[in-house]
Parts: sequence; C-alpha cells; structure tokens
Amino acid sequence: MLFLQNPPTFLFFTGKGGVGKTSLSCASAIHLARQGKKILLVSTDPASNVGQVFSQEIGNKITAISTVAGLSALEIDPQQAAQQYRERIVGPVRGALPDDVVKGIEEQLSGACTTEIAAFDEFTALLTDATLIADYDHIIFDTAPTGHTIRLLQLPGAWSGFIEKNPEGASCLGPLAGLEKQRQRYAEAVKALSDPERTRLILVARAQKTTLDEVARTHEELAAIGLSRQNLVINGVLPESEAVHDALAAAIHRREQAAIANMPAVLRDLPLDQLPLKAFNLVGVEALSSLFSDRDEAAPVVVDAPAKPVGLPPLLMLVDEIAATGHGLIMMMGKGGVGKTTLAAAVAVALAERGLPVHLTTSDPAAHLTDTLAGSLDHLEVSRIDPQAETERYRQHVLVTKGKDLDAEGRAMLEEDLRSPCTEEIAVFQAFSRIIREAGKKFVVMDTAPTGHTLLLLDATGAYHREVTRHITDSHVHYTTPMMQLQDAARTKVMIVTLAETTPVLEAANLQEDLRRAGIEPWAWLINNSLSAAPTASPLLKQRAAFELTQIEAVRTRYAKRVALVPMQAEEPIGIEPLLALVEPRNGLGLGSAKPRKVAL
Repeated sequence: MLFLQNPPTFLFFTGKGGVGKTSLSCASAIHLARQGKKILLVSTDPASNVGQVFSQEIGNKITAISTVAGLSALEIDPQQAAQQYRERIVGPVRGALPDDVVKGIEEQLSGACTTEIAAFDEFTALLTDATLIADYDHIIFDTAPTGHTIRLLQLPGAWSGFIEKNPEGASCLGPLAGLEKQRQRYAEAVKALSDPERTRLILVARAQKTTLDEVARTHEELAAIGLSRQNLVINGVLPESEAVHDALAAAIHRREQAAIANMPAVLRDLPLDQLPLKAFNLVGVEALSSLFSDRDEAAPVVVDAPAKPVGLPPLLMLVDEIAATGHGLIMMMGKGGVGKTTLAAAVAVALAERGLPVHLTTSDPAAHLTDTLAGSLDHLEVSRIDPQAETERYRQHVLVTKGKDLDAEGRAMLEEDLRSPCTEEIAVFQAFSRIIREAGKKFVVMDTAPTGHTLLLLDATGAYHREVTRHITDSHVHYTTPMMQLQDAARTKVMIVTLAETTPVLEAANLQEDLRRAGIEPWAWLINNSLSAAPTASPLLKQRAAFELTQIEAVRTRYAKRVALVPMQAEEPIGIEPLLALVEPRNGLGLGSAKPRKVAL
C-alpha cells in the first residue's frame, strides 16, 4: 500500500460518506500496530462507529484496544464537543449579562461551524501535545478538517474584536472568539497539517464518477491551503476475475473501470492504491486485518441465499400509496452515495407517468440529477437549487449591506464567514422554502444532500428565524420556516435511503433518531442497490448478497414502518424507462422496463 509506505506522524483519511474511511483508518491502525508501532486512532466522524468495529466501548478518552497490542483509540463526539465548547464561552457570562445578550451569544454559537471548530479544538490538542506525540509513532484520524475551517484559523485579524464590532454579522467567527487565547496553538496545528514531513492526507473514494469528482474538489481545496502531501485510495473495486460470471458482475466491473479511467485530471498524479471489494463486512479485527490482502481469508463459506428476501415489496407499492394522496412533499434522505438522487428521479417519473403533476428538484451539491434524468416527460418539471448560484446571490447581498462600512481586515473576515457551509445552507434553504410551497397543489420530490449536510439543513429549519434575522435589517421583510410542513405527516413523506450494509444501516438509524428529535417521523425506508434482489452467478457478489439479509431483516423489523427493496442495476438508470424499471423491476438485473399504470385524476 503506497499510502502506508514511510508514513509520517499524522495520517488523515477524508472522503464522502460510505467510501470506507473508518474501515481504512482502522485497518491501517491494525497494520501499523502489528509492525510493532504504537498507534493512536482518533475518530471525529459524527457517525463514528469505531467502537462497533472493534466490538468494545471507546468514548472520548484514550482507550487501549484489547485485541490489538500497541493500538489505542479515541472517539470525539462533535455534537458533545460543540455543546461543551459553547458552555465554555457562555457559562462565564451567564447571570452576569442580560438574558437577551446571553441568548444572542448562544445564537452566534448555534451553527454548523461551531461543531467543526469544536472538533478541531479537540484534536488540535493532539496535534500540538509534544508529550502525547512522543508516546505514539503514528496518530491516525478517520476524518479531516475542511478547507473552510483551516482558512478560518488562518485569518490574520483579531477574531474577538471583529465580533465585538459586528455582533449581528458573523455566524462562523462567533465560535472563534473562544479560541483567541489559544491562537498560537492553532497556528501550530495548521502548520503541522501543512507540513508534508509530519502529515499525509489520504483521499478515499469508490470507483464511481460522483465520489471521484468530490474527492477532486477536496484535493484542490486542501492543496490550495498547503496540505500538499496527498494519496488517493479507491476502495471496494470489483475484481476482474468476477466479471466473467454474469451480466451484472460484468456491468459493475465495466462501470467501475470506466470511472477510474476517466477520473478528474487533478487526481491522476497522486499516488494511487486500489483495494478490491471483499466478500464480507469489515467489522472486527480479523476482517479488517485482511482488507489489504488480495484473498478473502476472513470470508465464511458461501451459502445460497434466497434471490430476494421474503415479504419485501418493490418500490411500486410505495409509489401507489403516494399517488393516492394526489399531492405533497416527498424528501429522500440518507448518507452520501446511497442513491437518493436516482431514487428521487425514479419516484418523480413514476408519479408523472400516472398523469400527476410533479416538480422534481435537487439541492445535491454533486448535481448529477440532470444527468440521471436524460429526457422529458409530460407533467414533470425538473429544477435544481444550484448551491453555488444561491450562495453567491446571498453573499453579495450580505456584503453590500453588512460589509459596506468594514475596513479591509473586517471585510476579509466577513468574506470568509460567508464561505462557510452555514451560509450555503441558509441560501439553499431559502430557495428550498420557496419550492416546497408548491406541494399543496402538486407533488414536490426532493433529493437532499448527504447525511451530515441533511442534518444541518434540518437544523437550519429550526434555527431559520434566528439565522435570517441576523442578516436582514428590514423589519418589514416577511419570512417563514417550513418546519411545520416537514413535521406534518399528511403533507410530507420522508423516505430514508440506505444500503444493506452494516455502517449505512447504522447511520440511517442514527439519522432517523435525529429526524425524530426534530419532530419528523420517516414515512418509509428504501434499501437501494440490493444484490440479494438481483440474482447473480458471481461467487463474490453472491456472498455479499447473503450478508445483506441480516441488515435487511434489521431494517424490516427494527427500524422501518414501510420498506421497499430496489435491486442492483446492471446498467446506470439514465433516462425515463430505466428509472421506471427501478420502481417496478421486470428482472433482477434492471435490464427490462416497467410501464406503471395511469391513475384517474
């Protein structure tokens, strides 16, 4: 493995959800520990499951892994860290300042950037603690800070001074006020990150165009701020030896190889490792130890699994139930890479085929919905909330109003504040709010951003009034929050999309709990890209299909009120007919097409 050759002190794994960052970081930690190295594995992933991977409780204190000599682990809960961080700033002034002032400070610290900065605050201690570093040969992180967070920490001006002068104008600079006294430590942390002798960044992707495109954007953003030592790992590649068994295996192999061959040019000069798809789930030390092997030593004996789990309907059954309501909001939610965009398009097309008016829209930053839906259909309107365009429009408005009297240093701070994920979500959410009003007269089908962004988007609904009023000076401007519509099961159907794999199901269950805390009850679960619903002769795919059954049963019995199974497709579902085939598949390979029934209006 090139990414593990002559490793520096710090290894950071980064990539979108579902590509295998946690598995790779855990396997790397085991690999290095078994070479006699002392390793600390640190997770800052909001959906961290390192504890589940090693089958022991870890938590936020350094804990020795009982099954691997020389390996210790630490889980940093970003939400808990953010809460503790907020209290460190607000606690000393609570009771000493008027309640409305304290509430204003809390509002400054309610955004997504507080969570990012709080997590960075936690592992900055690890990056700058000379004693701790001396105790370990390597410290491995299963996530990496975003370019925005690092740029914030590099701002030359006085964070607290800017906030004192602009108390209503900064969402991401507010959290920085609590860091002022530790500025030197943060400078050291950023320096360590950008030092190629001390830090290596491992970009993790799957052999899919969307994940490779996203990794390319991450590469360019982090390289631009000095994180130049980067490796690329493409994980879970179907071996060529499996492609000979049937049309499904051949199609998957062909699709993956095309994605690798056509990866963005900026990635081609990076050291590249490809890891083969394994026939088993990467949970437990034995399974993780074999990740870097070409053989599947940890795989149990293949058992013949049913071609399709008993009792699970196709997506058609849910579409029929939705169609009967005549109109409403349908939201696809789930982690990145599970197929929300494609399934949103499939549901929208199936409803439009029935003669029902449908508006299909996406706020997915990857924006490949228009590629997926290559065609037009009566009764179907397709639009995209362009995050970049909406954000730029919003940024210019704030700069013209709030930034007009700032000096150069203050304006630089405001401009970086406006580059934050919070800003994008506010801007996108304003556009989104306009569109969902249409759901009273037609179907509005939305795919949303990957899990972490989705939760922040929902948080934006709860904090919508606060965030909007921070940047709107005209008291006569009318604004509303759509939270009540999202909470109304009669008007909104939330469909959680997942894969029949351990981590995606776990993360989808966590998402469901987060939705419920926001007063939103998921209507159904969709298990996408199921191999157990797509008969195959490939031994590896057959084994993967057998392993799906446990997770499918967990979804059916423990998590979902309604569930539909969508089979793995031999070909990309691009165009009207292939999308309809997802709703009512005529065979397990997705090679046929279904013609849904029209319904009377």
